[in-house]
Amino acid sequence: MTSTATVGPDAGETIVDWYETAARDLPWRRPGVDAWAVLVSEVMLQQTPVARVEPVWREWMARWPTPGALATVPPADVIRAWGKLGYPRRALRLREAAVAVVERHGGVVPADVSALEALPGVGTYTARAVACFGYGQPQPVVDTNVRRVVARLVHGRAEAGNARAADLADIAALTPPDARRATRFSVAAMELGALVCVAGTPRCGACPVRDRCAWRLAGCPPHDGPPRRVQKFAGTDRQVRGRLLDVLREAHEPVDAAALEAAWEDAVQRGRCLDSLLADGLVEQTDDGRFTLPT
Repeated sequence: MTSTATVGPDAGETIVDWYETAARDLPWRRPGVDAWAVLVSEVMLQQTPVARVEPVWREWMARWPTPGALATVPPADVIRAWGKLGYPRRALRLREAAVAVVERHGGVVPADVSALEALPGVGTYTARAVACFGYGQPQPVVDTNVRRVVARLVHGRAEAGNARAADLADIAALTPPDARRATRFSVAAMELGALVCVAGTPRCGACPVRDRCAWRLAGCPPHDGPPRRVQKFAGTDRQVRGRLLDVLREAHEPVDAAALEAAWEDAVQRGRCLDSLLADGLVEQTDDGRFTLPT
């Protein structure tokens, strides 16, 4: 198998060159986009495809262009604006992060990774992404796409498997030495994994580093681990929670239990999902027993 000793920064340079002509024109990557816009995009992009995120991101940035603007609105407005992106707790965490930015950093998203990680809902990946894409810092930014590129290019494996502490070191070994190109490499490797080195059926003929890819040189061996689980949606608690939230998003005042009963027939599952929404702070119950989005 190949190692990072034989696939190094020259491969990273090639990936950066490829990116300059192959990259998608995404609004949060354009010149002049600030760290707040990057943070909003990164939170929205967690487990949600770009095509669904882009229109919602544009609406959010037009409505709440700064952390201070988002921090002042009630949670119900944020949940409504989140729409169909899924995993709506992210919307509340993003508002909480905006409040923290205002209170701790004078309304300016911090550039320091540790300070970013201290914001509500911001983990290591998101913190590094904001520092890199929002402030131009050379940071190893490792998502699922990047890990798959490294697994194939460096280690000769079809899939990345579970996240490892060594992932950051692998990326650092591939990163070009020039600071500007190092920053560019983080997004370029991500784009390569999203467009070319995809799961299942990679487009190896379009890959700029196919002649150095350990996986191709080994004959493209199949994944030797358990098959990836395909997440279903129909009939899951996620679907039920979404149906219940849809009722509350469309309501202009608190609704009674009967309105929610119409959203899902199974009373046991509906009750369980309603309880989880209450526990997550996505729904509130009024003194008279009705239900509403948080105020």
